[in-house]
Amino acid sequence: MTTFTAWRFDDVDGAERALTVMQGADDEGLVRVVDRAVVSWPQGAARPTVRHAHDDELRAGGWGALWGLLLGALFFVPLLGAAAGAAAGAIARAVEAVGISKDQMATLREQVTPGTSALFVVTEDADLDRLAERFHGLHSTLVSTNLTDAERQVLYETFG
Repeated sequence: MTTFTAWRFDDVDGAERALTVMQGADDEGLVRVVDRAVVSWPQGAARPTVRHAHDDELRAGGWGALWGLLLGALFFVPLLGAAAGAAAGAIARAVEAVGISKDQMATLREQVTPGTSALFVVTEDADLDRLAERFHGLHSTLVSTNLTDAERQVLYETFG
């Protein structure tokens, strides 16, 4: 099953450390990382920086579109104000179509703030409990969406 997972960290380097943990878990067969993005928001910065990485060159553009849509909706569109209201609504519907609810978006938007970081990952065949154990001590908050098969198909058709 495909899973969208987001971890929020209490410092700007936490997501990078967690990515190392996630890649180790992938190497050990505990999870298959389909794609990932790291968001770091240094204290005092106007907005976060986003780094998208991918292993599948054939789907890189599609996953880039997903991260652009999701992370843009989280961190950049809200800054544009009412003029972008219609676009924001369309983005929200598209993100919800792949299994990420408005409530989850709001939670992420509220929790990823200056001085924090986040790791966003699309995985398959993951043992989330064992992954969460590996993140122990990294001061993280887990928000995840388990996508149904239909949502997974929409994700692949839309973004990859």
